[in-house]
Amino acid sequence: MDRSQTLTRQGYHLVGSGAVKPCLWLNRSLRGGDQCYKHHFYGISSHRCVQMTPTLECNHHCLHCWRPIDDPVPGTAPLEPEALLDGILLGQQKFLSGYGGAKTTDQERLAEAREPKHVALSLMGEPTLYPYLKELIELIRRRGMTTFVVSNATHPEVLAELQPTQLYLSLNAPDEELYRRVCRPAADLWQRIQESLEIIKLHRCRSVIRLTLVRGLNMVRPEDYARLIARAEPDFVEVKAYMHLGRSRDRLTREAMPQHAEIMEFARSLGGALGYELEADVPLSRVALLSSRRVGRSLIDKR
Repeated sequence: MDRSQTLTRQGYHLVGSGAVKPCLWLNRSLRGGDQCYKHHFYGISSHRCVQMTPTLECNHHCLHCWRPIDDPVPGTAPLEPEALLDGILLGQQKFLSGYGGAKTTDQERLAEAREPKHVALSLMGEPTLYPYLKELIELIRRRGMTTFVVSNATHPEVLAELQPTQLYLSLNAPDEELYRRVCRPAADLWQRIQESLEIIKLHRCRSVIRLTLVRGLNMVRPEDYARLIARAEPDFVEVKAYMHLGRSRDRLTREAMPQHAEIMEFARSLGGALGYELEADVPLSRVALLSSRRVGRSLIDKR
């Protein structure tokens, strides 16, 4: 079974080379429950967030990735940005239509959800492999929505051209040897990641370095992570626990999942080495936020 068949069975809506799928936090939010850590950190409403990817391809095969990355990718030509975004938003509306008649649905939030305000390019795959990423981000902005782009930092030349609302770089190892073990890159990409760290320092948009930590693997030497992160001077650093979900369960044991207390301890050590403040944390998601205090956290749309 190729990846497209697997994803369709798992509830993804495929659009050309990309896909959209509401996350569990959208479901909880529409039922009047709590929202994801992006809400607690940045003010993003989970029920108004579109979680998508412009491409299913990735040049990493990370041990901790819970997506079906081990299945082959079908060769699908990338759509132009407008066709892709229209298809993604249509798919989101189809998902939302199933909530209309449910007694547990918060109808006010459902009405808001039908007018999304945020697009997270973070579903799976590496977005910088999509050839029209810059144009897609600009199109989303023109339509009145904010964007998060989550990248593995292996295409610095693409990142240099982007202006999303917030740019994330994943940094999952403090050195090249451990990077190769954790991320299992398709080529020699470590130097390109170093270039991306330099580029993010010069960016005009908000920036985040995200660490996904696996106990017994890459949850080591916060001072070495700090030396790398200092080169990027990001506005924020997210320190998040690996979660024992999906396909990652075939590669890692449940014991590899850190407790929130461990994440907080690591975050404090990292923040001390960087000179960043521990700004917030969400125990349920096992994530902590470090801030440079250069910009405010909230991205709530005031219009």
